[in-house]
Amino acid sequence: MNIDFPGKTVIVTGAVRGIGRGIASAFAERGAQVYACDVLAGDIEEQSAEAAPEAGGALHSRITDVTDTASVQALVTEAESHNGQVDVLVHAAGGVLGQSRAPIEQVSDEDWRAILAVNVDGAFRCVRAVAPGMKRAGAGRVVIISSGAGLGVSLTGIAAYGTAKTAQVGMVRQLAAELGPFGITVNSVAPGFMRTSPDYERQWNGYDAQQQQAVFQRIAIGRWGTPEDIAHAVLFFASDFASWITGQTLAVKGAP
Repeated sequence: MNIDFPGKTVIVTGAVRGIGRGIASAFAERGAQVYACDVLAGDIEEQSAEAAPEAGGALHSRITDVTDTASVQALVTEAESHNGQVDVLVHAAGGVLGQSRAPIEQVSDEDWRAILAVNVDGAFRCVRAVAPGMKRAGAGRVVIISSGAGLGVSLTGIAAYGTAKTAQVGMVRQLAAELGPFGITVNSVAPGFMRTSPDYERQWNGYDAQQQQAVFQRIAIGRWGTPEDIAHAVLFFASDFASWITGQTLAVKGAP
């Protein structure tokens, strides 16, 4: 199976670290014009310098705030200048935003809303911005990075995170039904626990030895997942091989 994206325009949010970074690099290595966006200005310059696109691909790093409608629209307008539309949108921005487990009575309105603003509202803004161009073209791929927390209970213990990831799964189903008649598929990839960012490394270090062993033993394949493992699932959903798959969430966690 040969999957590549020559001449395609791809937006990846949350593209500076971990999973998002791996996804952005994977598309650029397969010939896509990738707009890799994030709010982490310093890190985004490093990413651009280290990128190794192939087959005519390129990685364009952009500072973009998915909680701001104007910022998202400016990114999409620039990306559409390549060929009139965004062919693929991957929303990987989100996570726990540096928050830690706390009893619900101690969770502030601000902390609750911050996680939903990036994970859920951010995904909504991005899809809303690319939809008109995809509709005009009669084709498009949307992939939202959810989490195993969206299919069960979050290991983070952060209620807002588990709620946001569950909401993303519901959003995928709803948007798939709405956008399918226009040739646009909407799917989700739900990674298991991975040590791919400072937030999740901190979570890991918060476990004692017994807890760490229990988390790792859940991985039937016997190794930690990598950003490339998630990127491969995203590439499939974005490809022609998945043209009759929509509204689905694929768990990628090295275990049943």
